[in-house]
Amino acid sequence: MDEEKVLVMTGGGTSGHVTPNIALLPYLKKEGYSIHYIGSRSGMEKELIMKEGIPYHGISAGKLRRYFDLKNLTDVFRVASGFFQAYSLLGRLRPSALFSKGGFVSCPVVWAAWMRKIPVIIHESDITPGLTNRLSMPFARAVCYTFPETARYIPEGKGIRTGMPIRQSLLEGDRRKGREICGFADAKPVIMVIGGSLGSENINNAVRSILDSLLKDFNVCHICGKGNVKDELNNLNGYKQFEYVNEEQPHLYALADLVVSRAGATVLYELLALKKPNLLIPLSRAASRGDQIQNAASFEKQGYSMVLPEEELDGGSLINAIYDLWRNAERFTVSMKKGTDVSGVQSVLKVIREYSDGRTV
Repeated sequence: MDEEKVLVMTGGGTSGHVTPNIALLPYLKKEGYSIHYIGSRSGMEKELIMKEGIPYHGISAGKLRRYFDLKNLTDVFRVASGFFQAYSLLGRLRPSALFSKGGFVSCPVVWAAWMRKIPVIIHESDITPGLTNRLSMPFARAVCYTFPETARYIPEGKGIRTGMPIRQSLLEGDRRKGREICGFADAKPVIMVIGGSLGSENINNAVRSILDSLLKDFNVCHICGKGNVKDELNNLNGYKQFEYVNEEQPHLYALADLVVSRAGATVLYELLALKKPNLLIPLSRAASRGDQIQNAASFEKQGYSMVLPEEELDGGSLINAIYDLWRNAERFTVSMKKGTDVSGVQSVLKVIREYSDGRTV
């Protein structure tokens, strides 16, 4: 009888560090892998993964920062505790490989796997690797990446351009079901607003400030983040707000004619796969390391997206950009159809297969 193949996955903090893992799950199960997930005890990844019926193991997690903060002092101990917890878990689970999608919870898991001599495979979504993946790369056998520009940031001999794993279900949405979910009574074109899995106050406020004007010509489906639903807007005709979507997302994507979004790599490649004309509002350098700005610039250069810098965001600039996008939607759709990027599921599976089977050492 063949020995059971165990794969441990990790990644969390935002949905972009989790949904590519979810995209891989049905294929990994089909290939006979027994999958376990290590994440933080209270991160959003816990709910998302447990919905998939995957055994979930929570560990202590501390944020790794690029700047001085008093929290660094306590988070060092959380990271150390997470390392020992992960080391113990991996000893018990004895996986053939670890697949990490990044996020601060993943670092101690990667280090523990390296100590256990378990092959580590990392996936980097953004153009420039985040701090967690930079700290993890020396301990990885392979680093999968998405944007072609990323190659120069990967240690020689480790980089494999696989693309972004996209959930197959996203490509199978039903526009009619999307309209039913939103309760839109007419056939106006639909704008889908995605403020990131944690929500964006700036985008939320700008969108809501122009609803009176937008709703004359569009219906608006607004994913605004946990705790950001405005009860007083619940009965506004043509406007539907959600904290977060999961099962509904394929149908809402199918319904959308235009998308206004942050510029995390996962959502960009979902929009590209679905050929949705989009306006990107990347997180500013004041609130991030600038990765979304680089992602958005890459898509803008390829003709896939319009970009509105967050520093220029207000009601007036947003409504002008939306109408400009609507007038030029066909041009963006044609550019995306010419693109050669496809879902990276099969490419990533090939890498996992090779390292977990011991064919690559």
